[in-house]
Amino acid sequence: MIIILVVTLINLIFGPRLQHKPFDITNYPLVSILIPARNEEHNIARCITSMLNQDYPNFEIIVLNDNSTDRTGEIIESYSREDNKVKYIHGKKLPGGWTGKNWACHQLSQNASGDILIFTDSDNTHEEFAITNTISYFQKYNLGMFSAFPQQKTVSLGEKLIVPIIDLFVYSTLPLWATYFFNNPSLAAANGQWITFTRDAYDLIGGHLAIKNILVEDTTLNRLAKTLKIKTLTAIGTNAVYCRMYANWNEVWGGFSRHYYGLAGNNDIAYFMITLVSLSIFVSPYITIFNEHLFIPSLIAISLNSLIRLIGAIRYKHSILTSVIFHPLSILITNIIGFNSFLKFKSGLIQWKDRLISIKKA
Repeated sequence: MIIILVVTLINLIFGPRLQHKPFDITNYPLVSILIPARNEEHNIARCITSMLNQDYPNFEIIVLNDNSTDRTGEIIESYSREDNKVKYIHGKKLPGGWTGKNWACHQLSQNASGDILIFTDSDNTHEEFAITNTISYFQKYNLGMFSAFPQQKTVSLGEKLIVPIIDLFVYSTLPLWATYFFNNPSLAAANGQWITFTRDAYDLIGGHLAIKNILVEDTTLNRLAKTLKIKTLTAIGTNAVYCRMYANWNEVWGGFSRHYYGLAGNNDIAYFMITLVSLSIFVSPYITIFNEHLFIPSLIAISLNSLIRLIGAIRYKHSILTSVIFHPLSILITNIIGFNSFLKFKSGLIQWKDRLISIKKA
């Protein structure tokens, strides 16, 4: 627990933040903003508008309509007619052996002209400095890949319980500067909601073609970059990029079931170790406190748990009440979803929205 608290404080005090510009830009390469969109009629307008409002002077926006059945295509097309910065692409039919998002991102990359490629999700919104500060990090640290974890917006109880666990696992277990200073793939972390490459680094990695059937594409791309000794950095996106990942409990369950096991690298030993450690550290003290012989160590562990979640809730804009009071319940439910993810991956098939995804087994 002490180590987790120390990592939490390191990221709190020293963690790289997209909100901050570390360096005055010396040149302005063309940036391609690449947005895959499938049935996002309620979000896509806000996303495109926030990108058009960027203070960076040299960018294009390419939006791919991934065979939507709602008004997503009409909305994108209206923006492309009104502003020549926006290019509208009709997505091609999903071929076998690809996940939908990877196929969409691959098509976007093939149509991009920029020296820098920024992939962002269609349900994101962005502060006006998001591109500028991203380029600043690239130039300051000579990066080939950069990513940021957005500030997650939560509304329903299910979202408030589970979605902040992403930030807990990232910001309390991995010093973010380790993603820059060390090439070990085990220290990889990235978020596809804001993930950026130089064109050269993207092509060297193999782009989304290299991970076409991988569900956790962002972290996998980061691992590949590290293997190739490409300089990477993962940052805190709070107050810079915003996303409401899921709109209800069913989406929370389905979304985390789609990703959880993959975050362990599709490795059974890693998955069960993560499960065991998280339950031991974050849940068991709330049970052992009723044992008089374990009362004091359990109370200390609960206090540390509460402090870690309080720090995270304040810094990364989570619900304080839900994060602190319902912390062990959140972890327990997350692990139940994780086990469902394990079973889904072992079956070889995962359902996400209206697509059945065939998983390549390790």
